[in-house]
Amino acid sequence: MTEKELRKKAMALPLTPGVYIMKNKDKKIIYIGKAKALKNRVSSYFGSHSNHSTKVIRMVENVDNFDYILCDTEFEALVLECSLIKQHMPKYNILLKDDKGYNYIKVTKGEFPRISECYRMDDDNAEYIGPFISTFSVKRAVEETLKIFKLPSCNKKFPRDYGKSRPCLNGFMGLCSAPCNARISKEEYVQNVTDAVAFLKGGSAKAIKEMQAKMEQYSDELEFEKAAKMRDRIRAVKNLDEKQKVVSINVPEEDVFALVNSNKKACFDVIRFKNGRLTDSEHWLIDSVDNSAEARFELIERYYSMRDYIPSRIAVDGEIADEELLHDYLEHVRGKKLEIVHPQKGEHLKIVNMCIKNANEHLAQNQGRLGKEMAALEELGNLLGLPKPPEYIESYDISHTFGADNVAGMIVFHNGRPMKKAYKRFSIKGFDGQNDVGSMNEVLTRRFNHYYEDGEDSTFSILPDLILLDGGEPQVNAVLPVIRSMNLYVPVFGMVKDNKHRTRAIAYDGGEITINSHRAVFTLVSNIQEEVHRFAITYHHKKHEKSSFSSGLLKIEGIGEKKAKALLKHFKTVGAIKKAGVEELAAVPSITKKNAEDIYNYYNCEN
Repeated sequence: MTEKELRKKAMALPLTPGVYIMKNKDKKIIYIGKAKALKNRVSSYFGSHSNHSTKVIRMVENVDNFDYILCDTEFEALVLECSLIKQHMPKYNILLKDDKGYNYIKVTKGEFPRISECYRMDDDNAEYIGPFISTFSVKRAVEETLKIFKLPSCNKKFPRDYGKSRPCLNGFMGLCSAPCNARISKEEYVQNVTDAVAFLKGGSAKAIKEMQAKMEQYSDELEFEKAAKMRDRIRAVKNLDEKQKVVSINVPEEDVFALVNSNKKACFDVIRFKNGRLTDSEHWLIDSVDNSAEARFELIERYYSMRDYIPSRIAVDGEIADEELLHDYLEHVRGKKLEIVHPQKGEHLKIVNMCIKNANEHLAQNQGRLGKEMAALEELGNLLGLPKPPEYIESYDISHTFGADNVAGMIVFHNGRPMKKAYKRFSIKGFDGQNDVGSMNEVLTRRFNHYYEDGEDSTFSILPDLILLDGGEPQVNAVLPVIRSMNLYVPVFGMVKDNKHRTRAIAYDGGEITINSHRAVFTLVSNIQEEVHRFAITYHHKKHEKSSFSSGLLKIEGIGEKKAKALLKHFKTVGAIKKAGVEELAAVPSITKKNAEDIYNYYNCEN
């Protein structure tokens, strides 16, 4: 069916709750959705695509027909939708893929057994502890066990490498017994592995009790060195318990969700608590979302469709579309009461912020950025009320000397870092004299003319996510009409300094936003303001210097502005012109022999 035919069919649907099922030309289900009013929801797909995301547009392009099922309530539609999605797994419904398999702890055999985590059991005569569902828990358990029992985590193979090299950093720091340097006997190494396996199987409480008994035995037998090693091991296990208490909450169970969105990708992060302790952590990198509230609804619903346990409490970092509907659905699946919370203070807010930080870090690693830079952009976007973190920021500053040699500098920060290949310089052409507001208006007009006129290879063809001007509300008000007249939407803010020339606030069309209390934003904006000022004033100094040089040359008879520019272009500096001979000067295009003699005499002959 054509899109026109699909829209006609959609317009005939009733305004009642239901589930719609999109199919491609091969009659394969590609998307399943629910709606409070079928007619409104389904017809919105067919027609103007101006408000649709790229993903929705791609889905609609593949729709050849659709079916629908009427329901009595929106809740009934949600239950049916979830059931059908599990059954058919449509391509455009699967935001998250369940790649969570079983995990094991592997203990190899031989003279020097090794402990590691793995994803499957092989027929290799090794001992396997598990299976475990949580990759996070297995990885952390192995890492901590190797530290406590000072077992190697490197790639060296024993007995081949036993006693054949200097210890690595872990050996020097006392985190490894360094069999590579023969600091430990083979018998003692095997005993450490045996104790480590018992610790993994029995848990810390049982392990401490057994180690306490061994320490007392060694002490009674006057083997004080062995007793001291056992004491240190007990201390390490207790320290691990204390470390785990740091990441804990005062509720029996809770899942914490965070969604961090950028222009190209988003990260959905989950951390899970049981018995007040962190037990699991998962994350997914997905395509950027257009509506975070709607995405949270779909992501949380999808997450619990992949997991067989729903806790009594769920904490979320932001708004959820139709939260009451999601709450009722999850409570229905769980069979018991639950609560969805949005922490605003205390330890629960700290846990949510930790989840956001983790998501930022995963997203930053995927996009080649530092987590702190990602977090700063996220915070700046929230502070300014932007729909997404501003990944591509342009900043402008005007520089002149009492209205002379007016220039502007444009810098770009991409992903929180300077993108110097996109920097641009502007020489103000529209007027002479001191007029920062008029200069800013001219520069932005020229910049966005380039946006429409230049090819894709030009960085001018990139539409910024945010513009920061050096200055306050007057500069912002000068630029906004330019952008509006060109039918563009680019947020514009000013960067305001205090009387000590330090950044203190962000100006907008109607007021100021103080940023001193937002450390990450303050640092980022300060760096941008300092960099754009440096870039603009450096260009101004060069232009002013050339202007001064040119004015000196113009005093020479027969040398006009064009010949002065030709001389400076050829010799680069006035100093080089002064040292040049008549023949060298005459070799410059447009410079006659008479000009050359006059220049030489001007600089080299006493008056």
